[in-house]
This record gives sequence, C-alpha cells and structure tokens, in this order.
Amino acid sequence: MKKSNKQDKRQAENLLPWLIPIALIVVWQVAVDAKWIDATYVPSPLAVLEQGVTLWQAGTLQQNMGISLYRATMGLLIGGAVGFVLGVANGLSRISHALFNSTIQMVRNIPHLALIPLIIIWFGIGEPAKVTLVAIGVMFPIYINTLHGIQSIDPKLIEMGQSYRLTKWQMFTKVIFPGAMPTILMGLRYALGVMWTTLIVSETISASSGIGYMETNAQQFLDMPTIFLAIIIYAILGKVSDWIAALLESILLDWQASKGGR
Repeated sequence: MKKSNKQDKRQAENLLPWLIPIALIVVWQVAVDAKWIDATYVPSPLAVLEQGVTLWQAGTLQQNMGISLYRATMGLLIGGAVGFVLGVANGLSRISHALFNSTIQMVRNIPHLALIPLIIIWFGIGEPAKVTLVAIGVMFPIYINTLHGIQSIDPKLIEMGQSYRLTKWQMFTKVIFPGAMPTILMGLRYALGVMWTTLIVSETISASSGIGYMETNAQQFLDMPTIFLAIIIYAILGKVSDWIAALLESILLDWQASKGGR
C-alpha cells in the first residue's frame, strides 16, 4: 500500500507542471470556438496543429527546425568552450584574471544584440553571422559562472589536496572542477535561454531559413497559424533545453545526492 501511494504521489507530482499549459490550451480553444477571440488574429490550437502537420508533410518544418538547431548547437559549443576556458584560466591564475577579467567584464556589459549591425557588416547574413551572435550571447553566462564557481571553492579543500600532494591536474580534476560544477551547470542553464533568445532575433532580422525566418515570412502574409506555430516551437525547444540541463545536473551531481544520503 505504501509503495502504491508513493507511486501515485509521484505520478501526480509529474503531472502538475503540465496542468497550467493544458488548461491554457483548452481555454484558448474554447475562446476561439465561442468567438470570444477573433480567429483571424489568434487561431485556435487545432488550426496551429493542422498548419504544423501541413508544413511537416511538405518538409518545410523539419528543414527549418534542423537549421535552427544547427545554429544554436554550434553557437553553444563555440561560445561555451570559449567562456569555460576563460573562466577556468581567470579562476586559477591571478595574472590571467588581472589581465583579462576587466576587459571581459566591460565587453559583457555591451548588449550582444546591439552588435548585430557590426556582425552583419563583418560576416554578412550567412551562417557565420548567426553562429557568432549566438556564441557571443552564450559565452558570458558560462564565463561568469565558471569563474565564480572556481573562486568559491572552499580553501580547506585546496589545503587538503595540497596535503595529499596532488598535482595541479589532479587538484583541478578531483577538487576544483567537481566543486565548481554546480555553478557551471547553473551558467549552462542560463546560457541555453540566452541561446534561443539570440537565435530568434538573429533569424528574424537577417535570414533565409530557420524557424525565425519562417515566422517573419508568415508575418508578411498574415499567416497567423504559422506565426503561432513558430512561437510554440521555440517554447518547446526551450523546455527541452531546460530538461537536458536538469538531466545533466542529476547525472553530473549524483555524487552530491549520494553524499547527502549518507
């Protein structure tokens, strides 16, 4: 009985996050069917779904989604790698911190979306421009959180590592990096949100493909189902990204849970 009650409770908890979205969709559909909302400007969820099926069958939807995912992934990998390396270097080396951190902080305070005109002039409107813009947006959250995570390591742990005569590499892999991991993953989760926001803007301003382009193109023809479809796709991709970040946290920080259980 106790096990079944626990299972029922877990199932209920798993359903809770979906209650509000489902309720909103139901209310949305009812409001359109009852003509409380003009379907010309706010199409029903069923109309949006039908448009999605139509675009999928035509091959347009998966093509644009694939291009957007490629841009987002490449920007995340490049910007994340640069931010992580700079964060580690400035966190471990006082000389590197003194040399680079002030400049990085000044550049960080420039809204990266304000760089769009420069990036278009330098790189054109092709893939390098969009990937570069995403990479710039992603780099700073990961840099800040990596730097903060390393600087927040308990000095007693460092002393313990030194007492065991760990090499610099052992100190980093066994003490510093695991201790900074929660903060680094927090930066990754924030960076994923910035990634999609940046990609949306870059694809709506200068693009000939991608979800943002699909939405902008639909705007010109007042194709409201496609516009809403693009918005919903971005929301779903954002949720999936957040789920992946949470999964990484549960896997990479499993040792914390084990330690807490003891």
